Amino acid sequence: MRLALAALAAFAITAVDADARTWRVRPGPEAQRELQTALIEAQPGDTVRLERGRYELTQGLSLSVDNVTIRGAGQNRTILSFAGQRRGAEGLLVTANGVELRDFAVEDTRGDAIKVRDCQGITFRGVRAEWTRGAHPENGAYGLYHVNCTDVLIEGAIARGASDAGIYVGQSRNIIVRDSLAEFNVAGIEIENSFNADVFGNTVQHNTGGVLVFDLPGLPQTGGHSVRVFDNRITDNNTPNFAPAGNIVASVPTGTGVLIMANRDIHVFNNEIGGHATVNVLITAYRESFQDENYNPLPRNVMIRDNRFGNKGFGPAGDLSALAQMGVPMPDVIWDGASMYSSGGRPRTEMVRIVLRNNRSSQTGTASFLSLGIPVAGGPISEAAPDATFPPLLPLTEPERVRIRN
Repeated sequence: MRLALAALAAFAITAVDADARTWRVRPGPEAQRELQTALIEAQPGDTVRLERGRYELTQGLSLSVDNVTIRGAGQNRTILSFAGQRRGAEGLLVTANGVELRDFAVEDTRGDAIKVRDCQGITFRGVRAEWTRGAHPENGAYGLYHVNCTDVLIEGAIARGASDAGIYVGQSRNIIVRDSLAEFNVAGIEIENSFNADVFGNTVQHNTGGVLVFDLPGLPQTGGHSVRVFDNRITDNNTPNFAPAGNIVASVPTGTGVLIMANRDIHVFNNEIGGHATVNVLITAYRESFQDENYNPLPRNVMIRDNRFGNKGFGPAGDLSALAQMGVPMPDVIWDGASMYSSGGRPRTEMVRIVLRNNRSSQTGTASFLSLGIPVAGGPISEAAPDATFPPLLPLTEPERVRIRN
């Protein structure tokens, strides 16, 4: 009761109707306490309104109340700065359903900027997550981070400087990422171990890798599938990889436009993809050993169509640099060629369908393709038998449009 009374005296609460209130929080020395009090005392349907200005915060915030909106005055006008953060693993942690975050920025957290987990319905509109010193291995891992969520909508967001992924959605279902900007991260946009995602209308530039769609073993949800990446501008993703050692994205070759790994029913179409030092599109199996007998490390049913490819392969990184040194020209699309893997000590073989159709290159007219011809997932590059023959034009059913219920 004392906490509630103190909060009421410290900042304004505006009644909207009998069931909803607006809690108004202003920058200042009491902002940390006032903002966290509002997030604790808010009831479903309430809005926490962040006024224009810079909030200097020293510990992470959390929201666990369903159906609350946190709204600022704009992603460059309302700034939650965690440059002096002393406590908390992230800037803002959300563990509630039906939450909307809009029109504010989170800067310089020591961990993830905004983390959302175990929720039904989360909306980001006009939110910015940024580490203002630029690309640095000590930046937080994720800008906008979602795990085990259903019905995720991210639009008009900006993510910069994450040492893993700027915009990340993992082990989730029904996802839309649209009209957003991801730049100067290790991975711009990452869809991991998730079902049913549409990624479109985004600008993804100056990351190490642009858009990553992959599946990892040993997680509660595996078998990622049904992802559409379309109508995006994915260019100049050549920032040197600054992920901490041991992180899965530390292996992403600098200069990769789109990476597809160990996932199925992935359609990449109508994008502008170019200016990548290694490759515009890389399709690969998961290369490490694993114990999960239900895990499939192969990419399957991948359609690459109607894209406009630009320059590529002018400075290949990672294992692919060895091919360039042998005089193998880098194509627009590379597939490792794996169709076999070992699970539970038993060899398995699978039909891997990779289809390229109607892609154009600004350099050569028709887009180029190369299979590395490495037969077993995780095989060394020394076993490569490169083959530029296009795979057959097999019919692949496009995933349905994602519809969310926020």
